[in-house]
Amino acid sequence: MKYVFLSILIAGAISIVSSCARPYAKTNKAYKKQVKNYARMLREYPVKDSAGLNYASSWVGTTNFTMRRPNIVVIHHTAQNSCEQTLKTFTLTRTQVSSHYVICKDGTVHHMLNDLLRGHHAGVSKWGNATDLNSCSIGIEIDNNGFEAFTDEQIGSLVILLGRLKNAYNIPVANFVGHADIAPGRKVDPNKYFPWQKLAENGFGYWYDTTAVTVPEGFNEIQALRIIGYDIKKPESAIQSFKLHFTPSDSTKTINDSDKKILIDLIKKYQ
Repeated sequence: MKYVFLSILIAGAISIVSSCARPYAKTNKAYKKQVKNYARMLREYPVKDSAGLNYASSWVGTTNFTMRRPNIVVIHHTAQNSCEQTLKTFTLTRTQVSSHYVICKDGTVHHMLNDLLRGHHAGVSKWGNATDLNSCSIGIEIDNNGFEAFTDEQIGSLVILLGRLKNAYNIPVANFVGHADIAPGRKVDPNKYFPWQKLAENGFGYWYDTTAVTVPEGFNEIQALRIIGYDIKKPESAIQSFKLHFTPSDSTKTINDSDKKILIDLIKKYQ
């Protein structure tokens, strides 16, 4: 009896150690199950539905196809207090939010979702003519509460990651954006401390040089924002997001002459 009791204690201890060592074993299993379900759905073609179409009696499947590929990268701050808190948020079904990558303050990168799968990070969004950004983008969350600077380790890991994504999916320079850029008035991340100029210097997004720029008469700054990619349905919100990205020290919602010069220079790059 003593040995049985001892065995139970040992088994319980092993179980506790195992759960501590692999705290996300259960959600990892759920991830794999969901991926298998999607794979099963892909194998169900041809689909027989009730659309009333005159389907051919025999199915002919094309041999020429590939997986859909992302074309935009959206950068966020987590607005939470730790990487662990964010990982937990993204593994709770009830939250219905996720991102492909999470970068912790020490530079550690969590690849939480296959790049070719649709994450839930962008919400209602628009960039240029693209809507439903979740369906065409990769989401990167950086551990940051929204009111602090990003660590050198985080930015170092981010630059390496963006380089891999750019090369893997041939993502255009203009399509490295922030959550605030694609959701003006609704989102403000990544915050004003994010080093957009440094990213642009590495080929991820554009920056400006207004040295020899002059403002022509009748220049339409709102249309300029649209050309760059911003949704201008609410002009003040578009201006706010533009300034957060390119002139973060200016929190006003009006375009001044300096801003116009920035827009003129950027238009040449974004067109």
